[in-house]
Amino acid sequence: MPYGLTTAHIAGAMTDFLNFLRLVNTRLHAEKIPRLESIMMSANFSSLVGEFMNAGIPKFCKTLVKNKHFNGHPDMIPAGMFPNDKAQHATEGIEIKASRYDKGWQGHNAEDTWLMVFIYESNRTTDYEANPKPFQFLGVVGERLIKNDWLFSGRSDTSRRTITASVKPSGYAKMAANWIYKVPGLKTQKNPGKSKPAL
Repeated sequence: MPYGLTTAHIAGAMTDFLNFLRLVNTRLHAEKIPRLESIMMSANFSSLVGEFMNAGIPKFCKTLVKNKHFNGHPDMIPAGMFPNDKAQHATEGIEIKASRYDKGWQGHNAEDTWLMVFIYESNRTTDYEANPKPFQFLGVVGERLIKNDWLFSGRSDTSRRTITASVKPSGYAKMAANWIYKVPGLKTQKNPGKSKPAL
């Protein structure tokens, strides 16, 4: 991993998130309110996980900082490399994503960047609160991708969907080969092709 980042730093941030979720859900349960992951829209909850990692990793890894530029890219940049630790767009740093899916990851732009994805499972708003399952990190993968590892997803003339770029099989293969954490039994595909997300 780049910029002095270690598995211990990532594990520290992941543990902090699990503690955060436990504290919040314990309080919500006491007030007879559904758990956080059962309240939030799926995309918003994924953003919460990703933003927590983005803010949490620099707490343990002092060679990285959260990018202080509003909507700056990437999410984390090397400490002291840019004035005031702000970069509107840079090729140095780490972009963070969180996803319920073990492939099919998307971004807004095709970038030359180091991408790290936190894969997890949890309940959704459509699940019954009577059948809860605990939040669990399933894996973490990461690698430096180039623009050719991304594919822009088009849209029809009538669609209002935000145009996004998806990680191609070439990018997925790089990241899956460089797994950082995975639960026992989690399998990464060597040739994912064009199949849909499976988790």
